This record gives sequence, structure tokens and C-alpha cells, in this order.
Amino acid sequence: MKQWYESLFENYGQKYDEEVYTQGTIGECDFIEQEAGYNKDIKILDIGCGTGRHSIELARRGYRVTGIDLSESQLNRAKEKARDQSVSVDFQRHDARKLPFQNEFDLAIMICEGAFSLMETDEMNFLILQNAAKALKDNGKLIFTTLNGLFPLFHSVKDFIAQNSLEGHSVNTGNTFDLMTFRDYNKTIFTDDDGNEKELACNERYYVPSEITWLLKSLNFKKIDIFGAKLGAFSRSDELTTEDFEMLVVACK
Repeated sequence: MKQWYESLFENYGQKYDEEVYTQGTIGECDFIEQEAGYNKDIKILDIGCGTGRHSIELARRGYRVTGIDLSESQLNRAKEKARDQSVSVDFQRHDARKLPFQNEFDLAIMICEGAFSLMETDEMNFLILQNAAKALKDNGKLIFTTLNGLFPLFHSVKDFIAQNSLEGHSVNTGNTFDLMTFRDYNKTIFTDDDGNEKELACNERYYVPSEITWLLKSLNFKKIDIFGAKLGAFSRSDELTTEDFEMLVVACK
């Protein structure tokens, strides 16, 4: 049986690129470049690359990028966009829980819940971090965003989603947040690339900073910094607060 995230991304490449949360690519890549020290000799792994928005932009700026995703549909859209822009990216289909890479990359990125936090168990989410760590060289760096578990303790996820939804885009309804598991359960209603309206029962895991720090320390990351994640405007100067829906994590081996 397919999981919700597999069904969601079956035929959702073009519509995905129109979603509000995918519009911050340029600013996010500015931050990634800064963290990479503008070194064009490094190799970058984009885990859960989706339609390749970060992979393509970074490759356009001169970086060597490998983008992996579970969805054939998303990867096809990514390849199409890369061709149209005459940009070279090595797109490969892989499950982030079983990556074939070891000590290959200088930098790994997972932006916009591309893989981590979508899995159905905490163990599976941890496997993604484990595989990201394994793919990195010594002194490698991991940059990712995840849902901020501090936010639902002070705010309604349901209200936040409603306030940030636009007509014609995907809609989340019936949000319920489980304090024992830190998972938000909801129904996602969206229109696929063929114009068919679909409804899926989804759930995502929220993490608090201390959990992320502990998980990364257990994978031998030596320096872990956590910030608030502002769409299209990642910055080390944004201290994480209960007002941030997402957190930005930068971890160095």
C-alpha cells in the first residue's frame, strides 16, 4: 500500500511548483551558497529534491549537484526544467532511507520537508538523517528544514494553515496535533497536473530543537546550529522562536 507522500507526488510536479511554499528558492540558495563558502569545487547532494528547484538553481550558479527523490513524476519534471534551462544536474531515483552514497559529498541539503519528517515512524525519519550523514565526507555539512515542534504548543496549526492558504492551491483541513507523538494529522485536498481533485489523509512529524540536536549528535555531528526558517530568507541572525513554523538546521561533522 502506498504512503500518502507517494500518492501526493505521483502527478503533482507542475502544480507543486506553483505552491506558496516553493517560491523562496533564490533566497534559500543564497544562504546555501554562503554556507558552502562559494566553493564551486564541492559536491552537493539534494535529498528529496522534488522538482529540482534548489538543485537546478545551485547548478546554474556553477555547483556540481546530485538530486535524489522517491517520486518518478517529480524527477521527470526536474529533468524537464533542467533541460529547458540548459543546466546539468545528476538526478537519480532513490529512497532517502536507503541511499547508496558513502563519504561522497561535501554538503547535503533537505529543504522544505523534502523527505525528513514525512515518514510514518520516527525510526524511518532517523534513517534519513543517518543516510545523509553517511553520504557526507569528513567535515561535511548538512542543511535542512523541519517543522518546529515549539509552534503547535503556542499556536493552532489549523489556523496557521488556513491563514496561509491561497485559492487554487492545496488545502489542509481537519488538523489535529497529537501531543504524545508530535504529529499533525490532516486531510490534504489538491488538484493534480491533470486537473483531478484528490484528497489524502496525511501526517507529519514536528520536532523540537533538543530532539534534533540529540539525533544529530548521535550521528557524530560536532557543531549543530538551529535557526528560524523564513521562506526565501534563511539567515543565521534569525533566532528560533515559538512564532516560527519551521526551523533551519545547519550541522557540521
